[in-house]
Amino acid sequence: MTDALLPRQAAEPPGDGYFRKGCNPLAETGRSKLQNQRAVLNQQILKAVRMRAGAENLLRATTNNKVREQVLLELSFVNSDLQILKEELEGLNISVEVYQNAEETFSIPLVPLGLKETKDVDFTLPLKDFIQEHYSQDSSEYEDEIADLMDLRQACRTPSRDEAGIEMLISYFLQLGYVENRFFPPTRHIGVLFTWYDSFTGVPVCQQNLLLEKASVLFNIGALYTQIGTRCNRQTQAGLENAVDAFQKAAGVLSYLKETFTHTPSYDMSPAMLSVLVKMMLAQAQECVFEQIGLSGIRNEFFTLVKMTQEVAKVGEVYMLVNTAMNQEPVKENIPYSWSKLAQIKSDHYKALAHYFTATILCDHELQPGDDEDQQEKALSQLYDYVPEGLMVLDVLKDKVQRKQLGKAHLRKAIVYHEEALRVCGLCKKLRNIEVLQEVLTAAHKRSLLKYAQQETEDDFLSLIQAPDILPKTEHKIETIAPQFSKVKVKDFFHKLGPLTVFSAKQRWTAPRTICLHHEAGELGFSLKGGSPVQIYCLDPVCPAASAGLKEGDYIVSVGGVDCKWLGVSEVLEKLQSVGKQPVEIEVISCQDTAASLHSKSATYSMGMQKTYSLICLAMDEDKIDQTKKAPLKLPFLSWGTKNRQKAASTLCLPSAVAGSSQMKKKLSPFTLFNTESSLY
Repeated sequence: MTDALLPRQAAEPPGDGYFRKGCNPLAETGRSKLQNQRAVLNQQILKAVRMRAGAENLLRATTNNKVREQVLLELSFVNSDLQILKEELEGLNISVEVYQNAEETFSIPLVPLGLKETKDVDFTLPLKDFIQEHYSQDSSEYEDEIADLMDLRQACRTPSRDEAGIEMLISYFLQLGYVENRFFPPTRHIGVLFTWYDSFTGVPVCQQNLLLEKASVLFNIGALYTQIGTRCNRQTQAGLENAVDAFQKAAGVLSYLKETFTHTPSYDMSPAMLSVLVKMMLAQAQECVFEQIGLSGIRNEFFTLVKMTQEVAKVGEVYMLVNTAMNQEPVKENIPYSWSKLAQIKSDHYKALAHYFTATILCDHELQPGDDEDQQEKALSQLYDYVPEGLMVLDVLKDKVQRKQLGKAHLRKAIVYHEEALRVCGLCKKLRNIEVLQEVLTAAHKRSLLKYAQQETEDDFLSLIQAPDILPKTEHKIETIAPQFSKVKVKDFFHKLGPLTVFSAKQRWTAPRTICLHHEAGELGFSLKGGSPVQIYCLDPVCPAASAGLKEGDYIVSVGGVDCKWLGVSEVLEKLQSVGKQPVEIEVISCQDTAASLHSKSATYSMGMQKTYSLICLAMDEDKIDQTKKAPLKLPFLSWGTKNRQKAASTLCLPSAVAGSSQMKKKLSPFTLFNTESSLY
């Protein structure tokens, strides 16, 4: 999986159906190895999930005590195996070194998101059948367009880690909007099954709804932005600016995903998880802002240190909020443990730096006769919400003893925070193995110890001053950057089907009818209106065209065998008049009432659907009888609560069962939607 695009061929200019290719999935780079390991783990988790589902179904069905004992024993082994696989997947999520910049750096690593894995999807037969049945066109003419769509989807599984990769993913996302309107009617499924694996748990989700595909692609756009941000060179000003921009865009995409797809069937795209991920990306952007300010070095000057103190305190505060959010239900059970601990470590580390800078202000900068007392008092007061009892800020500035005592109190607090960060890092196996993290924490701890050792120590046991907390403040507000989809221009692969406002999956028409037009004294017997395609207007009911079957409101789709779906009124009239007095054949279609056409359709099979087609028709008849009855609200897409468990039975997930639990009234298939209240492992 290289990070470069395949070169364009000079002899092949970009055409309407051209798109950039993805990376080579067989390239042995660090990132490709991680994604390949993720794919293997996903398959192993899927196998274990199916085994556990079968065992749980057997446990609910049997009454034989001996069989139940054997099944319970098997379940214990399968659950242990799933826990091990989950820990291995967590190890991949914390493999941050692979995604960092290749340059030698002395910075705490940033956390990227791994791309969601998916299975191959074959659009060929479903789309060709739909074109033949719905649009009444020769589906063989669209084989190249279908192949382009499948190639683009395949390329999006291995995007390059740069703006070209982002552009390709956005192109596919926008293309899915066209595909949804063209081929996915709201009344039935067309038989395309999408499978995506949860980025954190590895559990697959299978649905015939295209919105699962769109939501997963959006998640991967946000994940790719995080990988771009972690790859930036944080030793340069431009690199840090790019990193801040990338993390803000990642937060914007994830926030857009949370607001647009509110009921997603996998944990990594749940509103609670997305909220945490948005906070984490904004925190990493804030961290890069602090590094950007101190890149050229931090001058040991009073007002400079005050500014840096508040900036670094802001970083510690946002990471504290991230850590708090990560430890809330239901996110706590599925967020990688190492991520939560890394957020705690960063919070303690940057809080320690804030106290260290404050101590440096107090210990190294005594008030000189020429200094502005009012300005220094005002600046130092901004650091505190309160000062220790018995102290005044101006008195602290003037009194050398009080300055030293308060400065040493800040150093003691800094050392406590440093030691806590090192302790937490040592408790987490995954973080303990990240060398640069250990080096940064250790160096900061030693620096605070050295500073403390340089101060007079004889009165340490007599000093009862407690260092107050530092108020966070930043001059660089970090906000999400909403995705700019309009900047990526794409053309509908299935442009030949006609204008999307007319030729969509929501509307139905009759099959094209051929009408032979004869000019009579230069009159056609009708007028034309509309844009593309044009409509028959003001039809003379006694004209030959009406006798031949032409109807008011018909759409003209071809004239003399030439497709004219995209032609306007003037262009169609020009074609009709160009034949002179010779007869000309036109093809027209008539729009059908979609509600009425529903009853004439045969029932379609949907996996595990509880409401059959006959029940739908019955419900419609009942609605006609009782018009005053209020219709129930339509459930949103990708619902994953207990109320919608049976209605979304095409989702492949695992029902959770506990030994000795009461038997359910109805057996659950292993292809049932996973309940949010149950634990995954």
